[in-house]
Amino acid sequence: MCHCFVRRGPTALIVEAEAVIMERLEALGRISDEPGCLTRLFASPAMRRANELVESWMLKAGLSTGVDALGNLIGSLPGPNQDSKTLLLGSHLDTVRNAGKYDGPLGVLTAIACLEQIRVAKRALPFAIKVVAFADEEGARFQTAYLGSRALTGQLDEKDLALVDENGVTMEQAILQFGGDPAKLEFSRMAGEDLLGYVEVHIEQGPVLEQKNLAVGVVTAIAGQTRAKLKFEGRPGHAGTTPMEMRQDALCGASEFIVDADKYARQHPGLVATVGQISAEPNVSNVIPGICRLTLDLRHQEDAIRRNGCKNLAKIVAGIEQQRGLKILWQTVQETDSVPCSPQLTELMSDAVRKHQPDVISLPSGAGHDAAVMAKITPVAMLFVRCKGGVSHHPDESVRLEDVRVALDVLTDFVLSIPPRP
Repeated sequence: MCHCFVRRGPTALIVEAEAVIMERLEALGRISDEPGCLTRLFASPAMRRANELVESWMLKAGLSTGVDALGNLIGSLPGPNQDSKTLLLGSHLDTVRNAGKYDGPLGVLTAIACLEQIRVAKRALPFAIKVVAFADEEGARFQTAYLGSRALTGQLDEKDLALVDENGVTMEQAILQFGGDPAKLEFSRMAGEDLLGYVEVHIEQGPVLEQKNLAVGVVTAIAGQTRAKLKFEGRPGHAGTTPMEMRQDALCGASEFIVDADKYARQHPGLVATVGQISAEPNVSNVIPGICRLTLDLRHQEDAIRRNGCKNLAKIVAGIEQQRGLKILWQTVQETDSVPCSPQLTELMSDAVRKHQPDVISLPSGAGHDAAVMAKITPVAMLFVRCKGGVSHHPDESVRLEDVRVALDVLTDFVLSIPPRP
């Protein structure tokens, strides 16, 4: 439990609130779909347990709670009147496979702690406020990201609901099994005119803050992203009797593409290309692979460079297809444009940072975030928190206790500085 009394600064703060955040992160880190590692997928049993635990913390902080038709958990504080606009704080509770404990949950738990200490300090806000714990940001289950924020912004459609996971379960079935209602997703949508903005605290997932010896940084923009699935179809054959010149090896074609994609990205500064999943069929040691599937993740802060990269990689695919006698299918499963953060909210965030560290650093995000989707309907801002070695999407993901304290203090001062209509 938090022990409450004034620590420092103009606001009554909760002593050891940062330690409570870290304890809660540890507790969440033990909730997993897989033994021996942290994997918490959209609409899974582990996600249900995570929602229940985070909901209990929201209630302790004085928030009313609810879960929408997709599975997003939302904690709310009312404004001074029915017409009050709403500020959104949040991040996501899902993870990649074999994840770290801080990517996503840090933002949710810091937001809850922020509102708790504002309530304890008896500071009235001129607006309503909601903490959103998104049910899916990583896209690890259905290979398409931001399901939670896309539901809130009305960007999910029937094609998404038909996507199938590795066990043959459709997204529609998964939502129903989780207790949601695909038929009511439209009621999850938030109206942009009712919002003041969306603000997200997140680990940096990069090395800049550590190199600068700073606890936090202010995000200027979020890189655009394309996710695609590629299927290489060749012809299986006997490994010992099929001459090399007669082979249509799907895995060799895929391997050539992987190397070419890496080379292409290295030739274009700021562009990053990643093949994160790959599988081959029939996956037998003495049979030439007839089918190979892989995923491509392409990102850049400038959408024109990213889109041009997709076109040029598609040309590379066509060349491999012709040279090796393969059939290659390219399916774009997600495309997110780059997103600039709100200048007004970013300025307020920078002012809050100045109160708690000597320098304010502004930096772009190469990783995608729910803020990129929420920007479709409302201004967004982000605060990065230093993470050890810049490591993320890995069990070694780590943050410092004192940095969490700085992030909490900055977020609290930021929220208290926002006028009703910035």
